[in-house]
Amino acid sequence: MPSTSSRAAAALVALALAGTPAAGCAAGGNTSRGASPRPAAVPSPSGSDCWRAGTSGDDWDSWGPGMGPGMMGRGEECSWGPGMMGGHYWQRGDGTPVTTLDQARQRADAFADRLDLRVGEVMQFSKNFYAELETPGGELATEILVDPADGDTGIEYGPAMMWNTGYGMHVGGQTRTRISPDQAQDRALKWLRDRGSDLAAGEAEAFPGYYTLHTLRDGKINGMLSVNAATGAVWDHTWHGTYITTSEH
Repeated sequence: MPSTSSRAAAALVALALAGTPAAGCAAGGNTSRGASPRPAAVPSPSGSDCWRAGTSGDDWDSWGPGMGPGMMGRGEECSWGPGMMGGHYWQRGDGTPVTTLDQARQRADAFADRLDLRVGEVMQFSKNFYAELETPGGELATEILVDPADGDTGIEYGPAMMWNTGYGMHVGGQTRTRISPDQAQDRALKWLRDRGSDLAAGEAEAFPGYYTLHTLRDGKINGMLSVNAATGAVWDHTWHGTYITTSEH
């Protein structure tokens, strides 16, 4: 059976290439990490810049149902359509469970090598492993996920896929940076407060076209948010689950 992350990635690609928004599910303003482990309802960002035409406001419908398996094709490397860095956005695992940060880094290294990038920070959550990829010069390039069930590895859904102007699905898109790191942090904090959350917003790390920052409780990592560098729109990373631990370089 295809893995959870493979199904989610396949569904997002199918929707993007078809240009047809899915029927909405729950609104994307929830800061809880206790959602369903099936990311078939990856939330859309808040703000008026979303790629889904005709939608505005601060609470957007999440990706809808009908995201079934079988859209990624077969073979070790699965393409996500033409014009996307050669189409190589996903690398299928070997079916071996990934249970440690070292194993996750190995999977991330194999994926990063294909893009001439290197692995930086690796984090373990209850639902997946997360890694930052950097350029040879040390600049943040993109974010990826490793599926703990089978080692499937690919560009993280959400901001890394839709907002990243260097490695995402809209390469060369909206590139003007209007939001500074401090403004991104302020925007993230306001977003949390508007939803009644007492979480703090950590330092904003700059990726091409957006920022990602940790949400903190009592100084400890709780989750993640991303802020669009051009518009200030906020996207909550609701797909990670509970934070466990981190490995630096």
